[in-house]
Amino acid sequence: MKRESMEFDVVIVGAGPAGLAAACGLMQRAQQAGLELNVCVVEKGAEVGAHLLSGALLDTQALNELFPDWRERGAPITTAVTQEHFYMLSSPQGGLELPAWMTPASLHNTGSYIVSLGKLCRWLAKQAEGLGVAVFPGFAASEALFDDAGAVCGVLTGDMGVGANGIPKAGHVLGMELRARYTLFAEGSRGHIGKTLIDRFALDRGRDPQHYAIGFKELWRLAPERHHPGLVVHGGGWPLGRNGGGFFLYHGDDGLAAVGMIVDLNYDNPHLDPFKECQRLKHHPLLARHLWGGKRQAWGARALTKGGLNSLPQMILPGALLLGCDAGTLNGARIKGIHTAMKSGLLAAEALLPALVAGRGGDKLTEFTQLMEESWLQTELQRARHFVPALHKFGPWAGGALNWLSQTLLRGRLPFAPHDSIPDHATLKPAAACPSIAYPKADGVLAFDRMSSVHLASTGHDEDQPCHLHLADRALPLRDNLPRFDEPAQRYCPAGVYEVVQQAGKPVFRINAANCVHCKTCDIKDPAQNITWVPPEGGSGPNYSGM
Repeated sequence: MKRESMEFDVVIVGAGPAGLAAACGLMQRAQQAGLELNVCVVEKGAEVGAHLLSGALLDTQALNELFPDWRERGAPITTAVTQEHFYMLSSPQGGLELPAWMTPASLHNTGSYIVSLGKLCRWLAKQAEGLGVAVFPGFAASEALFDDAGAVCGVLTGDMGVGANGIPKAGHVLGMELRARYTLFAEGSRGHIGKTLIDRFALDRGRDPQHYAIGFKELWRLAPERHHPGLVVHGGGWPLGRNGGGFFLYHGDDGLAAVGMIVDLNYDNPHLDPFKECQRLKHHPLLARHLWGGKRQAWGARALTKGGLNSLPQMILPGALLLGCDAGTLNGARIKGIHTAMKSGLLAAEALLPALVAGRGGDKLTEFTQLMEESWLQTELQRARHFVPALHKFGPWAGGALNWLSQTLLRGRLPFAPHDSIPDHATLKPAAACPSIAYPKADGVLAFDRMSSVHLASTGHDEDQPCHLHLADRALPLRDNLPRFDEPAQRYCPAGVYEVVQQAGKPVFRINAANCVHCKTCDIKDPAQNITWVPPEGGSGPNYSGM
């Protein structure tokens, strides 16, 4: 059976802030130039926003450029930051608040807004459709297409209706070829196609290895007397100690607050369980006093790309661009990536238009590189380039002090340049050489178990479809990872996808793929790089639309 094919001027993979900003910006420029373009956005989530997860604090700089009248257009941005506090916790009960002058300047949030990224991107999708963009949710781009010269010329969407045994079921539909003069990849952190393109074109040659974190977010409806719209709380220290990461609590609108934790994936103790670290954090009095009497509404987990400029790959390749977190444009010093992702999309639109007017396609958009170098995005990433490696090398206290000096006094300049050259998957020590960690049992009031959390993520997969978590060597988890690292996938996966169970007195490695919330942590942290995440059938996965 022959696959159907559709032709576009531009295909954009991912309906997140980078992809939608690129779509809107390109169509605005095309209309101003009197050029008709055929542009589509494909999104693997069942709806726009279903797979988007962020705290989130929004710097509106890029949005102001794209839609200066966003307020009049009804953007879901209403709660400005009105007060903020930064804490370093020292124990399950103790800690101290850092005065504003001791907090790195990059962590101040004056002028930012507390938002839902899912709501923001659904609004952006409506703006894109109003400009003539075709937005297709529920279609997962499975791989890139290449022309005879080796340039990217579009994407192939995944087949629908294939059984777990690989045999087509009733109602089977072949994926479509979406061909384009240029393709933009804005898949978010650890994009599965972006990962293969970086390898294929050696886009990361000469860069530090990319670094990641796993972020958790819970949405709570607070007791009315505990809700303070515009309040922002950030912090670090306990329970992570020297492990990189921190926590947040954002009081948004409608009685809701977002609480969560970010855990850097360069940790070395295989007994560490990022999900359980986040759960026990909420018992600290600093956070508990906000949450008592409230009710958890939603939960989610997602990887963040946070290596910064030192790890940023080349973003141009023949026929395509990598945008936003697919490349790694998040500003780790500000813990913000929405505005930088959007700016990368706007720069892509600016580079694309003259190429399309000139009838080009399949070449490298070298204009993008120059535009990037001249932009405030490059300036911002340049200033932040030392932040994450300083924390990785020197820990939260010494690294934090160094970052205060760099960000507050030296505007991102240091007399030396810290780097982190060890990839996150290579940092684990043998389990026998590390202390075990005793986590308290979930009380169902402030702390919860994995399965009740996965339930709140509304994740859904057809049980009868091929497993989307591929093992290069199926024997490796029990042969190598279990004796050396006590198989860390049992703990780094937040959704209970990976288990070691006993059957007939022997250990068996089980993959519960239906639990997967598409966080990509397994693809990043597996010490043998034996696990590859690929997209399941389009529309599968979590539904974070309210997050």
